[in-house]
Order: sequence, then structure tokens, then C-alpha cells
Amino acid sequence: MPLEPATHDRPASRAALLRCVGVSKFFGGVRALNRVSLDLFPGEIVALVGDNGAGKSTLVKILSGIYRPDEGELWLGSERVEHLTARRARDLGVETVYQHLSLCDNLGAAANVFLGREPVRWRMGPFRVLDEERAIVEARRRIEEVGVALDDLSVPVRRLSGGQRQAIAIARALVSAHRLVMFDEPTAALGVKQTHVTLELIRRVAAQGIAVVLISHNLDDVFAVAQRIVALRLGQVSLDAPLAEVSRATVVAVMTGLAFRERELS
Repeated sequence: MPLEPATHDRPASRAALLRCVGVSKFFGGVRALNRVSLDLFPGEIVALVGDNGAGKSTLVKILSGIYRPDEGELWLGSERVEHLTARRARDLGVETVYQHLSLCDNLGAAANVFLGREPVRWRMGPFRVLDEERAIVEARRRIEEVGVALDDLSVPVRRLSGGQRQAIAIARALVSAHRLVMFDEPTAALGVKQTHVTLELIRRVAAQGIAVVLISHNLDDVFAVAQRIVALRLGQVSLDAPLAEVSRATVVAVMTGLAFRERELS
């Protein structure tokens, strides 16, 4: 019996920042995503949940331009996006902060924030001189904007706490992200205090009018920061609802398929 995607009404005045319409993805004979439709709105934190193999990572990689959908459409505002690549996704203001952060541990915070996009003082053909002073000033401003103060931006990031490292990764994402930031299990390896700091960082990103997708198995985190929850099961949307309208038991039942088995038996 196919899953029945759950939907809920949207205020007519709200325009979706990014839309997936009927997106499917195949890997050989396996359908990883099956006609997934999803709207993301400015300033809204959407929790994306599901069991392992539900399709969460595949959807994130499609939105970030790593995978190309085999069916369906992607829209940014009123513009349909064709042939999305990772480079074009970044140019369009879409970034992903992965669980392992992908920081260069031997470099300082400023170098990590602008890695590959360093401010240049002057350029002549293939030669360029980096503007290190500007990089430090800009990096400090961006890190402080997400609520973390660092005394020395040249200290190798391997010496920093988990929350400070998250702030650096988020500041780096916000160099180009002005539409959507996706967080992939951001608190999986953090303690209680660092988790609290990271969730506050996520709230600060959304407060800038940026759409946020939080991929997490931790329902405590989900219920702490998200306004809406989208559950995937077997590659399909099985729940899309305001968080205030669902219970944890309902979310678990939808993720595991218990809700659908009970419906079939009733």
C-alpha cells in the first residue's frame, strides 16, 4: 500500500523560497525518492526526519546540487532551476553544514571562514596577494553575527570547542548562503552545553530570513527549534505538518510505519 503524503495549508501571503515538486531519484533499480514535494519558506526551521535509508541524505544532495533528480522539478521562487550543480547551488545561496563540518583543523577560524574565497588585495594574471587583515575583520564579524566571540582567529580550529567549531562552519556557510542552509546531524557528536549553543546558532540563522532544514534523529533537538516537521519513509513524504500540531509519538509512528500498519488493520 503506497504511503499517503500528509499536507497542510499555507498562508496565501507566504511565498515559498524553494520548492521541490514530484522529485524522484533512482539508483539502479532502487527508488531512493518517490515523487517528493516540499516547500521551504524564509526564516522557517524545517526538521527533516526519517529512519536510515528513508531518503533524507538523497534529498539534501539534490537540493545542494550533488545529485540530479531523475523526475520532478526544483524552483527557486518563481524560477525553475535546471541542471543544478554544487557550484550553482552555492551561487544561488544554498549551503550545507555537514556533521563532520569539513574544517581544516590546522588553520585558524578566519582562514576556514573564507577558505577558497579569500579576500584579495591585488591580482595580476595568475598571481594574487591575499588581504589577510580584511579576512580577519570580516571573519570576526560573521562569527559574532551567529553569536560566538573568539579572542584569536588564528588559533588552529582543532583546539576549539565543538560549539565554536560549529559557529565557524555556519559563518563559512553564510558567506554565500542567503536562501537556504541545511544542517546534517549538527549535534550528533556534541555534549549538552555544546548542543544548546548549536541550536541557538541555528535559530540565529533562521532569524536572518534564511530557510533552514535540520536533519536530525534527535527529537529533543527537533522539538526545541523547528516550526515544521517533514518525515520521510521509504523515499516518500509521510508527514508534513506544523510541529505544534503533532506529538512525538505520532512522529515516531510515522517514521517507523506503525501509523500506516494501524491504518491498514483498522
